[in-house]
Amino acid sequence: MSKLWRTHTTVILIFGLVLLIVATAVAFIMTNFSQRVDVTIGSTIYSARVADDAKERERGLSGVPLMKPNEALLMIYEREDYWGIWMKDMLIAIDIIWVNSEGEIVSIVKNASPELSTSKTFTPTKPARYVLEVPGGSTGSNAIKVGDTVHFELMGEEE
Repeated sequence: MSKLWRTHTTVILIFGLVLLIVATAVAFIMTNFSQRVDVTIGSTIYSARVADDAKERERGLSGVPLMKPNEALLMIYEREDYWGIWMKDMLIAIDIIWVNSEGEIVSIVKNASPELSTSKTFTPTKPARYVLEVPGGSTGSNAIKVGDTVHFELMGEEE
């Protein structure tokens, strides 16, 4: 009976370990290989990770310790609205760019501080369908302003 128990326990442990490895691999792939898109504003091109569901948008750039100058996060919403952005668990300052369905920048917040955490929610001055988060200071150094046009291609659609 002791030998049977050891074999049964070993099989369960191996199965559990395999399941844990598969779950970890899936989580790693989902985190590091999420959809990316090039976002162009004037002559500036950002390589943006796409956040197109509530969970990804809520996570945003939380916990990201550093962004390269050409990195960004593009949040895609189902419709235009006054989408609020907070700095929950943020470690870096960012510029927040709201873009309407026509691809026009309708609002910008520069150098939103991670120190604000959840104490402040940033909202656009006009409704937007997309929110682009870029490294703090990028909009100033790249002369990006309200009224500029944003271009990106996602799943065969161009904005």
